[in-house]
Amino acid sequence: MSENTENQQDGKIIQINIEEQMKTAYIDYSMSVIVGRALPDVRDGLKPVHRRVLFGMNELGNNSNKPYKKSARIVGEVMGKFHPHGDSSIYDTIVRMAQPWSLRYMLVDGQGNFGSVDGDMPAAMRYTEIRLQRMAEAMLEDIDKETVDFSLNFDDTLEEPTVLPTRIPNLLINGASGIAVGMATNIMPHNLTEVVEGLIAYIDNRDITIEELIKYVKAPDFPTGGIIYGYEGVKQGFETGRGRVVVRGKINVETSKAGRERLVIYELPYQINKAALHQKIAQLADDKIIEGISEARDESDRDGMRLVIDLKREAIANVVINQLYKYSELQTSYGINNVALVKGRPRVLNLKEMLAEFVDFRHEVVVRRTRFELRKAEEKAHILQGYLIALDHLDEVIALIRASRTPDEAKDGLMSRFELSEIQSKAILELRLQRLTGMERDKIKEEYDEVMKLIAYLKDVLSDEGLRFKIIKDELEDVKKRFGDERKTEIQYLASEMRMEDIIAEEDVVITISHLGYIKRTSAYDYRQQKRGGRGALGGKTREEDYIEHLFVASTHHTMLFFTEKGRCYWLKVYEIPEGEKSGKGRAIQNLINLPTDDKIRAIIDIKDLGDKDFINSHYIVLCTSNGIIKKTLLEEFSRPRQNGVNAITINEGDQLLEAKLTNGNSEIMMAIRSGRAIRFPENTVRDTGRGAIGVRGIEVDNDKDEVVGMICVNKEDATRTVLVVSEKGFGKRTDIEEYRITNRGGKGVKTINITEKTGSLIAILDVTEKDDLMITCKSGITIRMAVADIREAGRATQGVRLIRLDDTDAIAAVARLDEQEEEKLDNEGMETEGSEQLGENSSEDPGTAAAEASEDETPAE
Repeated sequence: MSENTENQQDGKIIQINIEEQMKTAYIDYSMSVIVGRALPDVRDGLKPVHRRVLFGMNELGNNSNKPYKKSARIVGEVMGKFHPHGDSSIYDTIVRMAQPWSLRYMLVDGQGNFGSVDGDMPAAMRYTEIRLQRMAEAMLEDIDKETVDFSLNFDDTLEEPTVLPTRIPNLLINGASGIAVGMATNIMPHNLTEVVEGLIAYIDNRDITIEELIKYVKAPDFPTGGIIYGYEGVKQGFETGRGRVVVRGKINVETSKAGRERLVIYELPYQINKAALHQKIAQLADDKIIEGISEARDESDRDGMRLVIDLKREAIANVVINQLYKYSELQTSYGINNVALVKGRPRVLNLKEMLAEFVDFRHEVVVRRTRFELRKAEEKAHILQGYLIALDHLDEVIALIRASRTPDEAKDGLMSRFELSEIQSKAILELRLQRLTGMERDKIKEEYDEVMKLIAYLKDVLSDEGLRFKIIKDELEDVKKRFGDERKTEIQYLASEMRMEDIIAEEDVVITISHLGYIKRTSAYDYRQQKRGGRGALGGKTREEDYIEHLFVASTHHTMLFFTEKGRCYWLKVYEIPEGEKSGKGRAIQNLINLPTDDKIRAIIDIKDLGDKDFINSHYIVLCTSNGIIKKTLLEEFSRPRQNGVNAITINEGDQLLEAKLTNGNSEIMMAIRSGRAIRFPENTVRDTGRGAIGVRGIEVDNDKDEVVGMICVNKEDATRTVLVVSEKGFGKRTDIEEYRITNRGGKGVKTINITEKTGSLIAILDVTEKDDLMITCKSGITIRMAVADIREAGRATQGVRLIRLDDTDAIAAVARLDEQEEEKLDNEGMETEGSEQLGENSSEDPGTAAAEASEDETPAE
């Protein structure tokens, strides 16, 4: 098929093929879009419009240390000189570079209304003001040193750079997205610190694998934070340039004063509109797709984002969170498509290729900058050399100049008489008279020597590739120091992807759980040892009605088994427990396991490896309840974690699970009750049963007045252990286990502590050695650590000595034992030991107390 076309110049009719014409025209158009509009350059990570805006602002002197300029002025400058495509495209570019939720590292410093994460429009360009960010200035540094090529602008009247000589790896840290013709790009933003470390690792080893680079550049890092859910797609993107990353918003579970739970969304996935998400959640609740929501409201303010979702009383927080991730944009996926222009052609790039292209570009910039500086230095040295020649023959030079009729004659005379170049002669003729003094001559000589040293160094740089790469590394380190920051986006690996133990450092941490169910892990070194009777240190800030209830030490690689008062068991890896400050509240445990609101954690068991078949088939979980029921089950039955937990024991009405212990099947069990009695019997008198069984009676309890406070399991072979009992008003003592005679299971037991109004009821029973330490936690939040050796042994029926001073309104909430290995984990070098008065020795307490304690009858309880 063909078409007739008239040539406007000579009037001839030319026959052309329409298919060829359409093909050629469309290819020209598509290449114009690809190269000139939609795709970023691999070197500076910018599209032409971004580059022109930054260059135009730099040309106007709109720097970070200068006053703001109206956005309209910048738009006019860029449109009139470099980018004749309408003001809206230029202003939209400026706005995006000034929005902290759009760019990971902003390039424009904006003043005024630049929109919001709710999708609000920015103010008109005549109202807003802008200037360059310091990071953008680092991208423009050395642009006047012939480091990059310049090309003519649209009307051939001015020159603009084809690329910026950036020190910032902008393509990776800010990413890019665009739709061209027949192709698109979607590059995720990353963390500057990680990218710089990856670049340095690549410079040090050009054969580095992508697997090794991922240790430095871990994953995308979005300006709005969030959680990357699953790593396989990210890894695929790093390796091939194409992949998929799933991002979730961050949610906290809070409890109101009325006891109602609410979800607080405080970080969103990248590029998600908060107002639209709020509306979507409300719609999901109205349509009964998510039934646990009673109300959703936006409480965001200048302090941060806060999208609050009130839950119905019967709703389980974890279930609602998973439904939000499933049905709303609180979980969003992004396609990774690393397409960028390499030498003017679009290419799909993996992580190593993007780093390599940037390093090659920086090398080219350093070489071109060095050549420019060398040329300028040689030119300066040439003139200074002429000055020195003139000053050495000053009288002749002056006489020659005075004798000359014109400047040209003087210039020619100097060139022929002293063998100077034309440049040197002109410089001498323009020399000011003050530079002819002796002091000025010395300055010129010093300046000449300095320039010659600089020339020698610049020649070394040009001849030594290793020195050039050292300069690149030094400049990258400077960039990291000036602009680097911490990651904003967390990485959450899926269980199917890898063993988290391989990437989580094994260390020992203190885990605390509060009465209202807030959990955290803290560095074991945050706690210091004190003598008994001290005031203690604050172990966790809690609400008035809350206090620390469980406290223990475990390795990050271990698995925690949580047993609830309703008799269920849940699993959690220690590294999955959120890290917090020692004085912090922690995170609601409902965020981590599907725990109903009316249930509560009662006991925790630390297991090193649930996959060790020999271990799980030779150990047992022994459970006891408040009403004195005891039960034994093989650990193997708890070795298969389930998200919703399993039933560990069937609890009768009016009873609740109190304690769980790990045994080897050959222990002796002791149970104690609030009224001060304890029973001791062999473990083998309790036969092992399945998880659903009820159990058998362990000790006789008056259900109306009394209850079990604790249970210990002691190996028969271990003669070093003693029984420690603690009362709620801070009294305690150690007693040899042999003072408790072995009786039949289910009996009343014998007296273990003399209960008085001064001591309060029995609160805890533990088995300890003199090498152990104790962590005592009060309802007020005070925590004290003391050595067991400081607590003296006393008879079974005595009231003991004061362990901790308590206010009248305070009481002991929990007592935890740290064994010898755990003490070593907690004790770091130079740990301060705080002394305090010990009652019964040098105290002002009643001097007859200690004698009275020692003389009390140790008669068995009736």
